[in-house]
Amino acid sequence: QVQLAESGGGLVQAGGSLRLSCAASGLSFSTLTMGWLRQAPGKEREFVAAVTWSVGNTYYGDSVKGRFTISRDNAKNTVYLQMNSLKPEDTAVYYCAGKYSTQGDVNNYSSYKYWGQGTQVTVSS
Repeated sequence: QVQLAESGGGLVQAGGSLRLSCAASGLSFSTLTMGWLRQAPGKEREFVAAVTWSVGNTYYGDSVKGRFTISRDNAKNTVYLQMNSLKPEDTAVYYCAGKYSTQGDVNNYSSYKYWGQGTQVTVSS
């Protein structure tokens, strides 16, 4: 059974930092790209960042480039999202998700097959 469990969300002031974690199980990771996507109230789900499990190639949405860093720990089957210089517009529910690397665009939420429950990130001004 596939399980993606996010943690690390919370309330932070603008300019602060948070690190999200996603512990994954029940998957054959070598064929997957793991991503973080977010959804703010009244908005569509937005691509944030992704990393290919096997090679470690990374991808970022334009709004987070230079501020967020995605990484993975193969031994722990965990993906991280380090978020620095947070802005109020980063407020959203952040989801960990997995897609097969050969299927779909990395920045299209509909490409992702596996999803976690989400974790709330709130950035106050």
